[in-house]
Amino acid sequence: MAGSVEQVGPNRYRERFGRYYEDFTVGDIYEHRPGRTITETDNTWFTLLTMNTHPMHFDAEYARHSEFGRCIVCSPLTVALMVGMSVTDVSQKAIANLGWREIRLTHPLFAGDTLTAESEVLEKRESKSRPNAGIVTVRTRGFNQHGVLVCEFDRTMLIAKRGFDTEAKANY
Repeated sequence: MAGSVEQVGPNRYRERFGRYYEDFTVGDIYEHRPGRTITETDNTWFTLLTMNTHPMHFDAEYARHSEFGRCIVCSPLTVALMVGMSVTDVSQKAIANLGWREIRLTHPLFAGDTLTAESEVLEKRESKSRPNAGIVTVRTRGFNQHGVLVCEFDRTMLIAKRGFDTEAKANY
């Protein structure tokens, strides 16, 4: 499962994260917690780091005259946070991300909003070229603190089968 504890010695325990291919069931929904309250600094730094020069993300005076009346969170930051939130539940055991599709930004986020996310398992199948892995597709949805959908996308990953992940090989 997503998080479990394994005894690795006398009075010694190690936390484990992630799901193996076998642990995914089509139709299951994983709620990713904790949420993340986005600050103005987060938005400004991400915008600068990615060289996004659109003033809607960092120029309050410019944004004040827009339909939103204030700066909006840079949409790639929203996607990045949602992916990060989902790692423990859906891609901790991934060998590779195979792609994202259908990214939809349905409502703006603003500094001070709290983002939460969930992922629904849409498809899974055995890999044709890697007998040690399977392919899993999830739809991840992000919501603000009012439960309003702000973003959703589908993500496909190559997920290790039990006993074939790097963690198992490294005894990590």
